[in-house]
Amino acid sequence: MDTAQASAVTTKTITFRIWRQDDPAKPGHFDEFKVPYVKGANVISCLMEIQRNPVTVEGKRVAPVIWDAACLEEVCGSCAMNINGRVRMACSALIDKLEQPITLEPMSKFPVVRDLTVNRDRMFDALKRIKGWVPIDGTHNLGPGPRQAPVDQSVMYVLSTCITCGSCLEACPQVTQENDFVGAAAISQARLFNMNPTGKMNSEERVRSLMGPGGIQDCGKAQNCVKVCPKEIPLVTSIAVMNREVTKLTIKDIFFQDEAPKGHGSGPG
Repeated sequence: MDTAQASAVTTKTITFRIWRQDDPAKPGHFDEFKVPYVKGANVISCLMEIQRNPVTVEGKRVAPVIWDAACLEEVCGSCAMNINGRVRMACSALIDKLEQPITLEPMSKFPVVRDLTVNRDRMFDALKRIKGWVPIDGTHNLGPGPRQAPVDQSVMYVLSTCITCGSCLEACPQVTQENDFVGAAAISQARLFNMNPTGKMNSEERVRSLMGPGGIQDCGKAQNCVKVCPKEIPLVTSIAVMNREVTKLTIKDIFFQDEAPKGHGSGPG
């Protein structure tokens, strides 16, 4: 590479249009920035560059851009945002694969905290609702758990890779800030914990949690969730599986609610 070519590479810039909003109650606007081009850079590294020198293309110094990030390797799920109109992880979004100007906006299905940071409480509330955990009796060693079939292990592993990023909710046309639909992630986690040998003890509880308002019946089967999931979790399959379980429990409630549980009658003879 000669001197002219090297100079052209170093002077090449990337343009970003970034949504700015100081407060959830205040109107927002876009600020435009330019950063030096670096081959292989991701959106997060460019945001860090802007943070170091938050000067717009008009030469105006502004407050540093606020966003969420932690692991930088698509594990924590915190850097999900809308990039060029599509929700994705900023840490794995490479600028070489994005059209310019690169537009960054916060996810619209969650309340904005500031700039690109949103409040994801609805996702964690949904996990509480479906009891997305395995209860334990104390902290003492209970010994080895029941054996699991390899086919179940392989399914559960994929489901367990959910990073609670919120991409599936952002892409879902049924989810709004005004409703309480739990979304695909929580439904898939209910399936995961119902497959767990110990978690099965609370399986009916989890299925019932999907039967009320905001439950699985609010799903419109758009299948957008599975298209944007960064972990490629089979969310549509999970929704179908849990929908079947809800139907079975509904039929049981209708036709067998008056039957007394077996084994609870009077003593022998």
